[in-house]
Amino acid sequence: MVATLTEEEILSALESSVEHELPLLKPVESCWQPSDVLPNMHGANWREELDALRAASATLSDEALIVLTGNLVTEEALPSYETWLNRTRGLTDPTGVSDRPWGQWMRGWTAEENRHGDVLRTYLYLSGRLDMRAVDVTIHHLIRNGFDLGSESDPYRSIVYASFQERATKISHANTGKRAEECGDKTLGKICSLIATDEARHEEAYKRFFATALSVDTSCAVNAFAEMMRHKVSMPARLMNDGSGLDLFERFAVVAQKSGIYTARDYSEVLQHLVEYWGIATLSGLTSEAARDQEYLCGLAEHYLKKVERIEEVIARAPTQPFSWIFERSV
Repeated sequence: MVATLTEEEILSALESSVEHELPLLKPVESCWQPSDVLPNMHGANWREELDALRAASATLSDEALIVLTGNLVTEEALPSYETWLNRTRGLTDPTGVSDRPWGQWMRGWTAEENRHGDVLRTYLYLSGRLDMRAVDVTIHHLIRNGFDLGSESDPYRSIVYASFQERATKISHANTGKRAEECGDKTLGKICSLIATDEARHEEAYKRFFATALSVDTSCAVNAFAEMMRHKVSMPARLMNDGSGLDLFERFAVVAQKSGIYTARDYSEVLQHLVEYWGIATLSGLTSEAARDQEYLCGLAEHYLKKVERIEEVIARAPTQPFSWIFERSV
């Protein structure tokens, strides 16, 4: 811990870390694009490619479709996440075209993330499996409703949140892709794999940013990590709404748990991974408050895991619910 550093010096160290990790953003020329993995609609074989996509997507269960659609809706609320990134105290893009490291990171991250919603929405539109107007209404509502991660613009808490969510999103997309592959939908399997790979790079960057925070302002960073966990990580799409008046996110989360694509056990795994990656247990020289938070964080994943069986039992008994996304069929 470097106790003599001012807030300005700490933020400068964070900016230096961001600059060092900018290579985790890939050059545009080497990035995949949605058109690389979707039917070529101006090619000679567009009909055959489209028919193949629709035939493969027909094998997906309603449960897989719901999770995939929830993932799409989450990705499409990117404007809210970009707004959040630019509200982080001390880490902003003040002009919208700043060459400061955080500005470069934020715009590059947003550009890479933007492809995720584009490719998923186009795939699902072409598949013909969904009521796309219901999906579009949900996306519209979510962006209008906004997004509050509970960080109060604190840079440490914001970075912890991003680290957690990038890993959680990676898991959800990767598991959805595996499910698609098992059903024989190789196109969707590849799409989800590409997205998960992007999320893994972004996860690594945010984890490295927070590692820098821990190295220069250890106790405050530990306090911030614990504070985020005490409030439980709010999911980005928590305020999704299809106009039905029902708790759409809760119903989506139940399906994700039942399907095994993203579960309470995954939540616990993400917690444990972050604690281990950042070496929370081995930190020393902490304030008394930070030492208490250290103890809390080191036991949190196990504490949460003890609740998992109960959560699984409750969700297993949850009744099926209709979803507007799949023409009011119940899942």
